[in-house]
Amino acid sequence: MKVVIPVAGIGSRLRPHTHTQPKSLVPVAGKPLLGHIIDSLLEEGLQDFVFIIGYLGDKIELFIRESYEGKLNMTFVVQEPREGLAHALWVAKDLLIQEEQILVVLGDTIAHLNWKALLSMRTSAVGVKKVSQPGLFGIAETDANGRILRLEEKPKIPKSNLALVGIYKLKNLPLLFECIQYLIENQLKNRGEYHLTDALQRMIEKGEEIYALPVRHWYDCGKKETILEANAILLNQSKYKTDLPHFPNTIIIPPVSIGENCKISNSIIGPNVAIGNDAIVQSSIISNSIIGSFSHLDYVVLHDSIIGNDSALKGLRQSLNIGDNTEINFQ
Repeated sequence: MKVVIPVAGIGSRLRPHTHTQPKSLVPVAGKPLLGHIIDSLLEEGLQDFVFIIGYLGDKIELFIRESYEGKLNMTFVVQEPREGLAHALWVAKDLLIQEEQILVVLGDTIAHLNWKALLSMRTSAVGVKKVSQPGLFGIAETDANGRILRLEEKPKIPKSNLALVGIYKLKNLPLLFECIQYLIENQLKNRGEYHLTDALQRMIEKGEEIYALPVRHWYDCGKKETILEANAILLNQSKYKTDLPHFPNTIIIPPVSIGENCKISNSIIGPNVAIGNDAIVQSSIISNSIIGSFSHLDYVVLHDSIIGNDSALKGLRQSLNIGDNTEINFQ
């Protein structure tokens, strides 16, 4: 089965980080977001990948080639202009239409689900998760057996709270591309894009069976808050609960991921902190944050923060000689 990973988007909700790198390469728990996605699929035995690239696509291709050469079969397709997920599949049509089925996984999504159950389903299927604000997502309405009755992208009046999480196992590829072609030929855009949700809805109207598969956890890593949440969840997995090098006059509060060649001193690090390679941290307190590679932090107190690669942050420090009955407030 071919895996299709669309990673062409700009990632405007993650600026300023996405001014210089694609959102799929933002580090989470010690490695790029895209690396977590690829690794989870490789563990399931999937090796044939199609990456649909666009914005800063050369950086994505370089990361994949350097990290996975010889580990997977990779093909890169450029989506230009970038007109939505259905359009992304359309530009890769020639590579996909003859397949019996494909797996589409968005390049900014981390989800925990039963991959074997999904891959073994005899029909098309999509991953879903209950959400509190369904109007922000593509939404699935289902019957009691999980068969999808209707799909709608960002409905104004949602009739369900089952959000599409960005994982699709799709069969009947000729019908899929027939439905996408219909959207494109008739300029049926939704908020300026051709949505896969609309193409799948048309497939359902033509009689295609598509089922919903609930996922356990889902992190739409398109904004700072969900990236930090995903970072904390991943760091709490057992593989991160290992002994770390000793750093002088420093307290480490697990879970923490610290890259290679880091210099840390006189600091408190953790919990839920991921620090990239070759970072320097001195006299600082950091919790629930992601610190990029080659960054230099001095005398700072950080929480719930994302610091990009090769950044410098220096805080204030004081030398005080305070007499009796004095109150000083630095807030």
